[in-house]
Amino acid sequence: MKSKNNPGNYFEDFVLGQELRHATPRTITSGDVALYTALYGPRFAVQSSAEFARNIGFHDAPIDDLLVFHMVFGKTVPDVSLNAVANLGYAGGVFGVPVYAGDTISTVSRVIGLKENSNGKTGVVYVNSVGRNQHGEMVVDYNRWVMVNKHSLDAPAPETTVPDLPSAVDPASFKIPVGLDLSGYDCALAGSAHFWDDYAIGEKIDHVDGMTLEEAEHQMATRLYQNTAKVHFDQVSANQGRFGKRLIYGGHVMSLARALAFNGLGNAFRILAINAGSHANPAFAGNTVFAWSEVIDKFDLPGRSDVGAMRVRLVAVRDRAAADFPLRDDAGKYDSAVLLDFDHTVLIPKRP
Repeated sequence: MKSKNNPGNYFEDFVLGQELRHATPRTITSGDVALYTALYGPRFAVQSSAEFARNIGFHDAPIDDLLVFHMVFGKTVPDVSLNAVANLGYAGGVFGVPVYAGDTISTVSRVIGLKENSNGKTGVVYVNSVGRNQHGEMVVDYNRWVMVNKHSLDAPAPETTVPDLPSAVDPASFKIPVGLDLSGYDCALAGSAHFWDDYAIGEKIDHVDGMTLEEAEHQMATRLYQNTAKVHFDQVSANQGRFGKRLIYGGHVMSLARALAFNGLGNAFRILAINAGSHANPAFAGNTVFAWSEVIDKFDLPGRSDVGAMRVRLVAVRDRAAADFPLRDDAGKYDSAVLLDFDHTVLIPKRP
């Protein structure tokens, strides 16, 4: 009798061009928002206050962009990364229409690249994943690559195909929310006096605050996104692995760093794009996360005098302050303290 459970896909199960329609559409509720706030403590006024959001053209307080990202990502795990060794990186991500409480999100992925590793035990799978709301409107479209175990070491290696992914999202691809008007943006209520005009390319910002990763919070967060990857939950399996303990979901670090970044980037209320991202080192319960940012570039938006875009590198580090902006050593290798290198573009109001 055929097994009725889902063992997940192994590297040899993926085929170039394969489409994966992921199960379990998810209606995002105000309860999800409350739990997300309890887990990370984000303080961006647009997502915190319906009245503030409506005053600048949103229908209501939009869902935090990374909560949307995690919900879309979580749908992909049973089909893409249930048997993953590690999620490796992101590129070419664009956020679409705002998501509000009550919207239902579903996800479809397509395999865009395959590369078996030299050890013959694992391979890298590249996928493009698109989340859409109940109206079929895109809410986030991104590429990621993940290292996945092989089930049979004798399975033949596929032809190597590595997709040509952009190093950064073209500003022409940015999706500015319809009706957005920041001419009356209240920086006092937003909690930051710093506008787009006040940041300089090359400027680095120490976000100062630290937050310790807790096992219970990580478990709750990863279940919130319905992310079922074994490396985050199964200690019996982890005992056989390289670290002997469960890994913190990389997206958990991402959301924590983004929340910490409020202290210095309090008006960067919306993420427009994910240019690139790397989980440089694993994180575990008990690590304390600090963060710093670097302004990589700034963009004027056509026809807009009220708002601009800013490309920012957000770096999360563990168990040390970030005042000296750790990133790579002289050989170009990530510092052992660096957990996340997240290159993203944010929307930020211009000075009136």
